[in-house]
Amino acid sequence: MIKVAKSESKKSFPIKTETNVSAEVWARRLLVYISGLFLLSLGVAVSIKSGLGVSPVTSFPFALSVVLDMDVGLMSTIVFSFYVLLQIPLLRRNFQLKNLFQLVIASMFGFFITLSNTIISPFSPEGYVGQLAFLAVSLVLIALGILFYLAANVIPMPSEGLVLSVQRATKVPFSRVKVLFDVTSVSLAGILLIFFYGNVVGLREGTVLAALGVGKLIGIFSKWLKPPILRFCKSALVEKE
Repeated sequence: MIKVAKSESKKSFPIKTETNVSAEVWARRLLVYISGLFLLSLGVAVSIKSGLGVSPVTSFPFALSVVLDMDVGLMSTIVFSFYVLLQIPLLRRNFQLKNLFQLVIASMFGFFITLSNTIISPFSPEGYVGQLAFLAVSLVLIALGILFYLAANVIPMPSEGLVLSVQRATKVPFSRVKVLFDVTSVSLAGILLIFFYGNVVGLREGTVLAALGVGKLIGIFSKWLKPPILRFCKSALVEKE
């Protein structure tokens, strides 16, 4: 679970408009952002391959892919696009058309998951120790991916955008909405899998470890990686830690 500072719960809906930002800076930030999306999708693919459970945010798309026997990347694109559309009634007049760029991110993320599944298809874990090793690698990749795309500060992921929209509409702290979102995603995934598949495949100890451990890994990696990433991005929005 990603820990969020108290001040973050008071932020307005992101996708900030910045002035005096050069094309080179935007290109650098987009490169970091897209790299983060790919690392995140690769982590998701490795977690699926481990067989020990997927992360909470991807649990619902994964369950749909199992129940409908469809590509998990495609299901991720569809579900994440739905998250974007849900923001419209939540924000109403405060919803800005530029927030629809999250639909592009949803499509890109789904494509990257499909690509990542293809890349790692020749590899399979051997035994429970091998599964744990795959799970550990997936947690590291997911944490790095989140760190990269957050540091780039380009546009929120659709899931994050939905949480922020709920937070703004209800005034409930971001951290509480995030916990509710994760619990709801896993619960819906479990219900789908039990009723239509007869087994909660994909929801195991790895799901719990992802919820508890990714945020801590991000904190560890941030100490060494965040400053150079921000320097590379030349971001004017450097957070004071």
